[in-house]
Amino acid sequence: MTDRELWEKFIAENEVMDCDYQAWAFGADADMLAELVVKGEKTATASAYVWYEIENESLPTEGLYNVVLNSKGEAVCVIQTTKVYVVPFNEVSEAHAYKEGEGDKSLTYWRKVHKEFFTNELQREGMEFREDMKIVCEEFKLVYAKTISGEEHK
Repeated sequence: MTDRELWEKFIAENEVMDCDYQAWAFGADADMLAELVVKGEKTATASAYVWYEIENESLPTEGLYNVVLNSKGEAVCVIQTTKVYVVPFNEVSEAHAYKEGEGDKSLTYWRKVHKEFFTNELQREGMEFREDMKIVCEEFKLVYAKTISGEEHK
């Protein structure tokens, strides 16, 4: 199912105005992370602020809808942003790490995997990871999902 098809089902079944949405896949392991969202384990994500600067893109805002894609570009679910804030990497909280839902949900695990991910991605841009680099922390809620059987649930 495409992002547009899932979006149209979502707005039709939920009486949502046909407002804008963004479609994207999580960076490190799109399938596993999308699955965590559908299971309710993942309710937050983080990205490097510098990527927004490089792409000349606005930060996400509260109320924004997103269609989460899997590694094949297929639509998995719709989420809605509930909170956005920017903090240095070394000030990301234990609460945020837990909400990301990965590994053992600890801040130690979060820092390890995100440092590796950011380091690799920044190197591609000729940049270096820094402990004090700005991180965009985004919290969201699952508002619509396509189950493995192909049925939708809210």
